Amino acid sequence: MGNADSKLNFRKAVIQLTTKTQPVEATDDAFWDQFWADTATSVQDVFALVPAAEIRAVREESPSNLATLCYKAVEKLVQGAESGCHFEKEKQIVLNCSRLLTRILPYIFEDPDWRGFFWSTVPGAGRGGGDEDDENARPLAESLLLAIADLLFCPDFTVQSHRKNNVDTAEDIHGIDSCEYIWEAGVGFAHSPPPNFIHDLNRTELLKLLLTCFSEVMYLPPASDSSNANPWVQFFCSTENRHALPLFTSLLNIVCAYDPVGYGIPYNHLLFSDYREPLVEQAAQVLIVTLDYDTSTSSSPTIDGTTTGTVMDDTDPPGPDNLFVNYLSRIHREEDFQFILKGVARLLSNPLVQTYLPNSTKKIQFHQELLVLFWKLCDFNKKFLFFVLKSSDVLDILVPILFFLNDARADQSRVGLMHIGVFILLLLSGERNFGVRLNKPYSVRVPMDIPVFTGTHADLLIIVFHKIITSGHQRLQPLFDCLLTIIVNGNSNLVYAIIRKRNVFHQLANLPTDLQSIQKALQRKKKASEPISRTNSQDGMSMEGSRPAAPAEPGTLKASLVATPGIDKLTEKSQVSEDGTMRSVEPESSPSPAEGSPPGIISDTESWSGESSKPRRDRRRLSSSSSTGHWNPSPEWVVSWKSKLPLQTIMRLLQVLVPQVEKICIDKGLTDESEILKFLQHGTLVGLLPVPHPILIRKYQANSGTAMWFRTYMWGVIYLRNVDPPIWYDTDVKLFEIQRV
Repeated sequence: MGNADSKLNFRKAVIQLTTKTQPVEATDDAFWDQFWADTATSVQDVFALVPAAEIRAVREESPSNLATLCYKAVEKLVQGAESGCHFEKEKQIVLNCSRLLTRILPYIFEDPDWRGFFWSTVPGAGRGGGDEDDENARPLAESLLLAIADLLFCPDFTVQSHRKNNVDTAEDIHGIDSCEYIWEAGVGFAHSPPPNFIHDLNRTELLKLLLTCFSEVMYLPPASDSSNANPWVQFFCSTENRHALPLFTSLLNIVCAYDPVGYGIPYNHLLFSDYREPLVEQAAQVLIVTLDYDTSTSSSPTIDGTTTGTVMDDTDPPGPDNLFVNYLSRIHREEDFQFILKGVARLLSNPLVQTYLPNSTKKIQFHQELLVLFWKLCDFNKKFLFFVLKSSDVLDILVPILFFLNDARADQSRVGLMHIGVFILLLLSGERNFGVRLNKPYSVRVPMDIPVFTGTHADLLIIVFHKIITSGHQRLQPLFDCLLTIIVNGNSNLVYAIIRKRNVFHQLANLPTDLQSIQKALQRKKKASEPISRTNSQDGMSMEGSRPAAPAEPGTLKASLVATPGIDKLTEKSQVSEDGTMRSVEPESSPSPAEGSPPGIISDTESWSGESSKPRRDRRRLSSSSSTGHWNPSPEWVVSWKSKLPLQTIMRLLQVLVPQVEKICIDKGLTDESEILKFLQHGTLVGLLPVPHPILIRKYQANSGTAMWFRTYMWGVIYLRNVDPPIWYDTDVKLFEIQRV
């Protein structure tokens, strides 16, 4: 009865707020306390008892009441952070205010006239809440963010107190060193606090509110320029937040230290509630949002093996305004790199775990957030990237990515997952060590629908890429250039894999390249389904995670992404010099047909070979004119193209080997080619072949196009993953398109 009465009282307060036509004074505590002081409603109850229509009605008809409600809720959070939340009633008030703001904030962000409300200075909204001096007042958004940061390290509310008497004064709260209260051992922290599920639940609630504060960007149209920075993230990751370092460390450690399998007891996830997984998922989402920083506009060095300086140098930190990016770029200890890499690899490999008992192990669902986090780690910290590539541990990341690529190749709602996986492989393939690691034999079998083979990880890479190109859906065509670039970047280390899989490359070489054949092949593969949604007359990109957004309204959510930049915008050329170092190559003045496509979306009817439509028309015109003029080959024509063929190596081999083979055949009277093959296998060509040309490698280079793509994809994943409660469901999102099927 008590819980039912609590819900009824809360609902009555909501009705009173929506029906009042006159503004309610902020000093009327008896009215406002109905929303948080006398209730104990869960976050699901808050979303059910505060309908979206009523929030919009209050926003339009009684804006002063909605503004006062937000101000009073933030004030209660500030007071809770000041007092330390020692009593249960204070903790309940903080949680209720947090849930209420999580419900209301998206509807404030969707109205352009309300976005500046939280950045206005409200009298009495400063630290302490009761200051009469308005000069000390902060904007409401800053007060809210600082209160959340304080509450995330509030003893006995979200962290274990070190005090014996568990009573702290306000001075003690501001004087504590929050670095002593980091949530988990790992990077920069060796002490692992005892688990406390109450603390985990409270942290999850506050992180949901923090993520909701950051989500204002979802209600703005996509913009490729970096000037449109998120002010919420900008302030939270600035020096104004004294908890920035311990919070970054806590989020990173709690994600990388999480082990969903635990002690490996079968079906343990069905017998016991895991309160850590929701916290880890929220921590990963908050972490990737705070790391949303466009490196293409910074002065940090690009990915180039010749540069000894990295983004971790003290003289050139990337994004000095974003402390989270700064902290991430300065991680340098190998034990920290090992901890991060093992943690991310363990979580990415979790969906691949096979046991004799079906569904006996816990399977996580936030692998897309982990892929974005791994991308950020490699992009901002080049020393971490080199650490990953210098050992075979990179294969623990490669195999799960290939699994996800192979599993999602025929699902149009998981195009975003395909892109992020290919982007990561493109980034890794830009380093020579990646091709070297691919030579390790592939022995651990992963549940993939690929032919059984005996070979190396390079063979696995080629097989998966082959299946993506030949049996993937048509919306993957923009990725084909990236897939082939990854294979080419493996250079000589992939030559034996290419020989072993020559039938695969023979099939790829015989794919149709004319427009009519491609359209016919795509029509045969196309299933009877609904038309693909398009945004601004461009191809959209749906994301994995489609599920009913709310139990009351079943449907499928598909978030459309912005255009993927072309391969020429994603990479820069580098070549290996004689001393083994890398140096960048200046781009050519006239791009090749395969690289001449615009950086926007590549149409579904574009050739599989990546050639633009203009060269194809030129070739068609040339062939038609040649047929009408009865053209015949001539010796001059043969000489014109024969002189351009790279035959020097072949001619040198023939010049040296043909006399040796002829002599052996005459001396021994050989008629069987097996003996000749043995002779060639055991021979050597050292000193015979000409000096090879420099190896050209296309390296990923940061640009605003990919930064915008990652931002859109990241928020689309977060939108789809937060369905309990559905924080942003049925709101006017503008960053991407939501289609309910």
